[in-house]
Amino acid sequence: MGVRAVLITGASSGIGQATALHLAKLGFLVFAGVRRADAVEQLQQQASSGLIPVILDVEDEASIAQAVQTVTDRVGARGLWALINNAGLATAGPLEFLPLDLLKKQLDVNVIAQVAVTQRFLPLLRLAKGRVINMGSVAGKTTLPYIGPYNASKHALEAITDVLRMELRPWGIAVSIVEPGVIRTPIWQKSVSAFDEMMQDFPQEAHHYYGKQLSIVRRYVQKAERRGSDVQKVIRALEHALTSSRPKTRYVVGLDARLRIMLQALPDRFLDWVIAKVLAHSSKSEP
Repeated sequence: MGVRAVLITGASSGIGQATALHLAKLGFLVFAGVRRADAVEQLQQQASSGLIPVILDVEDEASIAQAVQTVTDRVGARGLWALINNAGLATAGPLEFLPLDLLKKQLDVNVIAQVAVTQRFLPLLRLAKGRVINMGSVAGKTTLPYIGPYNASKHALEAITDVLRMELRPWGIAVSIVEPGVIRTPIWQKSVSAFDEMMQDFPQEAHHYYGKQLSIVRRYVQKAERRGSDVQKVIRALEHALTSSRPKTRYVVGLDARLRIMLQALPDRFLDWVIAKVLAHSSKSEP
């Protein structure tokens, strides 16, 4: 069969970069999608010969098309063994005052772009009877206040994954989704920084109504990130999804993710009360 080729988007940092480097060491031919030239240089310095950085902006149709051509030129009729849709972002804020362009950006990157990339690479995946692995989140199964845009995008990705799994079954293309809880990666600090910038532009009315709650959630996120699971747990799930003869349809990663999913069995209003208490307690216990 030869070396199996994998494309992973969002490989410039965090889960994407760590996964790309790990898979290259395992012997995969890894196409690591990044948006910037400086990320290409960084990966080349760290990577083995089995890793090929590829400029890939998942929101840019021309960039996607060029990436498809690059991969096709290398793999030919052998096709692509796996597409890992990892690129994404996290937007927070109360829906009442959230700028709609930020909501649109969240859905464009975390939902529409995932479909766009998958559509373009499916001919190569069909050649190899390959696999699609979407990077979801426990936020796609459960919901917390003030991260509505991110919740909405990951809920949508759950549905898209289920549909793809059923629609691509006739061609033997397996489709999985990874559902991590909080993982220690730069995305959390980036999200907090973006949130702080956005809050500066909020009207005074937003601070009046939501200021206290948003401060609580902000501290909760910072504390949770420090206690998050190691990225290696996600990498192990991805490795299983890539190599198992019978990959799981879903991979729940992290104790916090499993606990949050279990809590979904509670009545809605009682769960709302539990979440409010947990956030308030976390804020008070913050050093």
